[in-house]
Amino acid sequence: MSDLLSAPAKLDREGAPSAPGLACLPVFFALAGKRVVLAGDAKAALWKAELLDAAGAKLDIYSANPDAGLLALARRRPGISLVQRRFRPEDLRGAALAIADMESREDAAAFKAAAQAAGVPANIIDRPEFSDFQFGAIVDRSPLVIGISTAGAAPILAQAVRGRLEALLPQGVKLWAGAAKAWRQSVTARALPARARRRFWELFSARALDAGGAGPSESDFTKLLAEAETAAPEAARGSVALVGAGPGDPELLTLKALRLLQSADVVLYDDLVAPGAVAMARREAEKIPVGKRGYRPSCRQDHIVSLLVSLASEGKRVVRLKGGDPMIFGRANEEIAALRAAGIPVEIVPGVTAALGAAATLKLSLTERDTARRLQFITAHAHDGKLPEDFDWRALCDPRASSVVYMGVKTLGILAARLLEHGLDPATPALLVERATWPDERSIFGTIETLPAKAAAAAPSGPCLILIGAAFASPVQETAKAMRDSFGAASQ
Repeated sequence: MSDLLSAPAKLDREGAPSAPGLACLPVFFALAGKRVVLAGDAKAALWKAELLDAAGAKLDIYSANPDAGLLALARRRPGISLVQRRFRPEDLRGAALAIADMESREDAAAFKAAAQAAGVPANIIDRPEFSDFQFGAIVDRSPLVIGISTAGAAPILAQAVRGRLEALLPQGVKLWAGAAKAWRQSVTARALPARARRRFWELFSARALDAGGAGPSESDFTKLLAEAETAAPEAARGSVALVGAGPGDPELLTLKALRLLQSADVVLYDDLVAPGAVAMARREAEKIPVGKRGYRPSCRQDHIVSLLVSLASEGKRVVRLKGGDPMIFGRANEEIAALRAAGIPVEIVPGVTAALGAAATLKLSLTERDTARRLQFITAHAHDGKLPEDFDWRALCDPRASSVVYMGVKTLGILAARLLEHGLDPATPALLVERATWPDERSIFGTIETLPAKAAAAAPSGPCLILIGAAFASPVQETAKAMRDSFGAASQ
């Protein structure tokens, strides 16, 4: 789960989630042809020497008792100079970087002081307190290089993340990354509109990640370019995607939702969308909060619709990021109708609705062959904020149905009373789930008769669902039922 979910979200001046503080700044240092000093005798120095040599550095190694591997590497690589003595402060003059393997704190402090005096960034292996920078775990698909750092807190975790990325990235992606260096000049020379250029590289990236072990050909370049040029006029009109963000956990976003977020120019996000989901959008995207919360100050729906049309009319790719699924009690029809009337392309990306998220975390099925043959979603919040009057009460009181109530906390007491009036068994299991799939999710079990009082006492403040039906018995109720059934069978 994202750290953004376990701590209060940081907000910028506009109220949008801001990036959390970086533990360190990831940078990539071009070392080809530059002098780097390495001091040390052991295998740790050898590993760094191999890495620096692979990066093209002109490497000077100072080692009084060099490891056999260091000697072999120096003989094998003409760009490496091995001087068999301890380093001296003057050795650091003119170096781009200084790396050392030092056993004692005194030697480490002396090396750091010498590097500082020479104005050279230093790294003392496994001694972050004396280092200006750290080496992270590396995924090498050169020229695609990925560095992973935990700021020294958990090197094994960094290695585990590296292993996961190694498994995900196809080997052929390095061939595509290499082709990009040659193709970029050709794309630039064609003076394409900015949208066509971006579209070319989006198509290129998608193809590279699906390439397996195969590299690109010139015919791939021609096809991608033609597709980008064809799509550019359509893209210039702008577009809107209504994207389901799920109930809370950002990991429930679909791959398609993630792709759209990472290509969006603007993201309009609901108040109930997790900051971690918003953070998955492209860094350069403008992020605009348009939260609507019942019984609280909210952004008006007509303003949201107007904003969608206006932004897309400017040629921007807009993502309307909605909590849960955009097509379930999300007023999507109003937005779709307005966008169609304005001639703006609109796309729908489904999300995990809160009922499914709650069922998953509670490990309670919404349907069950013997007790819940039908599932129904309702909203207990009409346009005037009151309980709707046009329910099919017979359907809601069906003992073989599971009912999920959205936006029903304020009207729960009235809803329960009306259900009891229409014949629902007072012992029917019912529960309230607050902030489904969030780290602080809370569940309140009861019956349709007892739940209103329990919910009022708990005073939930987050988004809530109410689940009603035989399928939603609490573990305590299930245990009691099993004991009653067992006692009944034994007495017969």
